[in-house]
Amino acid sequence: MNLSYALHKKIFHIVSLSAKKIKQDSYVVGGYVRDFLLGKIGSEDLDILTIGKGILLAKEVIKYIKPVPKIKIFKRFGTAMLEYNNQKIEFVGSRKESYHFYSRKPIIELGSLQDDQNRRDFTINTLAISLNSVNYGELIDPFGGFYDLKKKILKTPLDSDITYSDDPLRMMRAIRFATQLKFFIDKPSFQSIKKNKNRINIVSIERIIDEFNKILLSEKPSIGLFLLYKSGLLSIILPEIILLKGTEEKNGYKHKDNFYHTLQVIDNISKDRKSTLWLRWAALLHDIGKPYTKKFFPKIGWSFHAHEFIGSKMIPNIFKRLKLPRGIPMKYVKKIIQHSYRPIALIGNDTSDSAIRRLLFDLGEDLNDLMKLCIADITTNNIEKKNQYKKNIFFLMKKIKKLEKKDRIQNWKSPISGNDIMKAFHVNPCKKIGIIKNYIKDSILEGKISNNFNSAYFFMLKKGEELGLKKK
Repeated sequence: MNLSYALHKKIFHIVSLSAKKIKQDSYVVGGYVRDFLLGKIGSEDLDILTIGKGILLAKEVIKYIKPVPKIKIFKRFGTAMLEYNNQKIEFVGSRKESYHFYSRKPIIELGSLQDDQNRRDFTINTLAISLNSVNYGELIDPFGGFYDLKKKILKTPLDSDITYSDDPLRMMRAIRFATQLKFFIDKPSFQSIKKNKNRINIVSIERIIDEFNKILLSEKPSIGLFLLYKSGLLSIILPEIILLKGTEEKNGYKHKDNFYHTLQVIDNISKDRKSTLWLRWAALLHDIGKPYTKKFFPKIGWSFHAHEFIGSKMIPNIFKRLKLPRGIPMKYVKKIIQHSYRPIALIGNDTSDSAIRRLLFDLGEDLNDLMKLCIADITTNNIEKKNQYKKNIFFLMKKIKKLEKKDRIQNWKSPISGNDIMKAFHVNPCKKIGIIKNYIKDSILEGKISNNFNSAYFFMLKKGEELGLKKK
């Protein structure tokens, strides 16, 4: 098959000319070829494989580009990278690899095109397009990758046991590709993943989580999460999610399977393609406190009281173990989970304005994300119930919006500062200033005074007098 029409960009002709000049056969490989054959625009990144030295080819290529682009050279790996027309282009020499049992870092030797294709993870990634004048545009497909693309199959070019054992990160990549591309992992390959699952322990947690995050950011994360569960990898990476699996029935009362519920919730959240990675993490972990709070009450049924509070307390240790960012992202996920049930408790005509103000105050700019999670959390198959639950949430959101417009509590800043208090009473920093500030805050949230300077100033004087302070 000739794919010369896939090589329409000027850079391909430049590489072809440069490779011919230094007498190194060269090929386009990787994501660009795969995505082109899938009918996509093509990967932003471009991988050029040369039978020889990648750095040498890159240095030759920049001679034909104006203005001359900056080139990054990685001598240790024998690769080079440059940017051309907003596209990253990597040049790498063909190689063959061998592995030690206790490391996924390969021993690298120079190799042929076939050696390089042999070492790749999946047949769909072994595809190469020739940039050589003798067969320019020809598709080099020794493992039937083109057929697997058409059939939407993921399998390894060589023995799956060896492929996954040598580099266990490929197990995560298989599941990530299956999720992103909506492909099937062929049965022998998936059996090898199950067999070699414990090999994942030799991979750094950072690399594992990088692949895991790509699964979470996909269009339908449940595909990958379920494959991780079936393969046994999820029990190693996130055992907290596995504990949600299963149902129990007593006296005719049965609770839902919170594992499958969680998969539905994260899919619901992901329907909004703008939903952030950390909101998806919050959706994934929002029920992890349930196994520790499950109780049965006769005539009432199952309860998971305070599961959101217990779950939020588990977040720091999970983030630490997985080496996720422990600053703002961790605090955000913890906050969303901790307050995940509060909007439900505020549904009803008798909900006080002060309760809504406190929700606005506590969540600030994250309130919209909390409401998105509440809507995503509705997974009942009963259409009537689902519509009623959503109607209740939307009614609450309307009340929140109306109250915020009137009182401006979201991202609230006190109209009275500590300096205002010290100036009014001519006092130095002390405990009484904090008491006054909290008094003003609570008075505004409870609706006793308006959220403005004049109203707050009057209450400041009143509280200061109670505390024995005198206005000077």
